[in-house]
Amino acid sequence: MRTENGHDLRHHGDAEVRDDGGSLVDLAVNVRADTPPVWLREHIAASLGGLAAYPDGRAARAAVAARHGLPVERVLLTAGAAEAFVLLARALKVRRPVVVHPQFTEPEAALRDAGHTVGRVLLREEDGFRLDPEAVPEDADLVVIGNPTNPTSVLHPADTIARLARPGRVLVVDEAFMDAVPGEREALAKRVDVPGLVVLRSLTKTWGLAGLRIGYVLAAPETVDDLQRAQPLWPVSSPALAAAEACVGPRAVAEAAHAAHRIAADRAHLLTGLARFAPAGLRVAGPAQGPFVLVRLPRASTVRRRLRDLGYAVRRGDTFPGLDEEWLRLAVRDRGTTDGFLRALEQALAD
Repeated sequence: MRTENGHDLRHHGDAEVRDDGGSLVDLAVNVRADTPPVWLREHIAASLGGLAAYPDGRAARAAVAARHGLPVERVLLTAGAAEAFVLLARALKVRRPVVVHPQFTEPEAALRDAGHTVGRVLLREEDGFRLDPEAVPEDADLVVIGNPTNPTSVLHPADTIARLARPGRVLVVDEAFMDAVPGEREALAKRVDVPGLVVLRSLTKTWGLAGLRIGYVLAAPETVDDLQRAQPLWPVSSPALAAAEACVGPRAVAEAAHAAHRIAADRAHLLTGLARFAPAGLRVAGPAQGPFVLVRLPRASTVRRRLRDLGYAVRRGDTFPGLDEEWLRLAVRDRGTTDGFLRALEQALAD
């Protein structure tokens, strides 16, 4: 556990559904429901016959490069985006790293574990948790931001994020949820004109592969080389490589694009349902653009416990720097699941 200033940086949504939470309806974890699809499970299973051979990531690396229109030298495959944060913390020689919060806490935890003193820029609720580039210290030589940001679900304009770039600065943009945004608007993954840009992508959220651990880094070749030297040999398993190659192919990209539009419709349904609880003090951060929404609610910790009694797991928000115990994160689910949750929320608030 990594706790800084009262925030448990190593608490993640899966903690809500472990052990006695295994039977709950899961609105705490942001992995897309009903995944991985059958075709992907079968594709991964077919790779198991080659387990005697050492993993060869060349085909998967080339497929990722082709998916983003980049040279293969700008791609590094990793055991999930979480490994990429550890590599960045250990391999890059930085003096003043800064993390823009509220956001996924693993980047800061990895930096602190590597011995860095980490600065924080806290985006404000009254500003809609939107990025103000001027708030980032000029002498920061590594800046980390999520887009769309977990947990706020805010999608920052790509040009606003690009304004953070400086000579001598590494700009890390976590795009783990970008493929859940219709059209991947505001993505920086294909950009090669932003100095020091490092984009992280995860394949675990959209495709339900959290247990397989697969993601990738897009960066300048020299940065990729630095990170690769910090990796162990064969860091990504053969089944994960097979999954990566499949998930960036044309069929999968088209399926993810369709899913992104469905998520947007399901999110709109959730937001409409949440609006009726405004008299109880519920407020939604936003506008939400990711596959989850962040809500503020009086007595949220009590409501969260009552929801568990009613069969629903939601993500507590107070482990994110910049938030407190009045915040909850809700994963977007299908309309039937959402309607059941809204009924449970109504009962929890009445109790």
